[in-house]
Amino acid sequence: MKLDIRHEQTTLYMQPLREGGSLPGLVEASDGFRYVAKFRGAGHGTKALIAEFIGSEIARAAGFRVPELIFLDLSEDFGRTEPDEEVQDLLKGSEGLNLGVHFLSGAMTWDVLANRMDEMTASRLVWLDAFLTNIDRTARNTNMLYWNRELWLIDQGASLYFHHSWSDWQKAALSPFPYVKDHAVIRHATKLDEADEDMHRRITPEIIDAVVDAIPMDWLEASGTDTTANEQREVYRNFLKTRLSNSQIFVRHAIESRQKLI
Repeated sequence: MKLDIRHEQTTLYMQPLREGGSLPGLVEASDGFRYVAKFRGAGHGTKALIAEFIGSEIARAAGFRVPELIFLDLSEDFGRTEPDEEVQDLLKGSEGLNLGVHFLSGAMTWDVLANRMDEMTASRLVWLDAFLTNIDRTARNTNMLYWNRELWLIDQGASLYFHHSWSDWQKAALSPFPYVKDHAVIRHATKLDEADEDMHRRITPEIIDAVVDAIPMDWLEASGTDTTANEQREVYRNFLKTRLSNSQIFVRHAIESRQKLI
């Protein structure tokens, strides 16, 4: 199995999107479509792009709607005429390969109070974020959109937070994920055991291999980590497979965390 990720050129920088701390930008690409560009020159560098890529493609494999990702080239010319000094520095520091997320025009933020989510979907979403150790899907910032009357997931860049210290990944892989208590839909996740069975059918070791193999070598080499690109790739692979085979650790903790809230 191999992921087919398109590769496009950035043709127009349109505007910064200041909702997030990493200052993504709205751009137009050589295919004529608009994308939210996640830049390698932002605070967490290519590690954020790697987390976004892995998290999004795992979520897609798990059956969630996720905007299409593309590899997005940015030439040095884009930083020269930008009047905003902060944005200019970001663009200059992002020359090369970045990540583009298809822009869902007209999408609205998913409101956990106003937008209904069935219990199985909520349970599968809690499972997914606990699996990915995604700390950034809270009621304050759901990173979910309502588009064409459907739920879409965005911004998985806060996943896999172990790689920011890159130490003792084996211990991190077996973490119960204590942050699950703050998850946006934890109160509705009443079917976590059923979700565990479902997600194991959807997310397989072969899926993990395909996603990890598709991480651009350039991002791994620029991650600021002492280990080689190939060694990093193997750590991501083994982390995810270990977490998958030991999912009952975070499932049981999620169930216990939910029970304390109700």
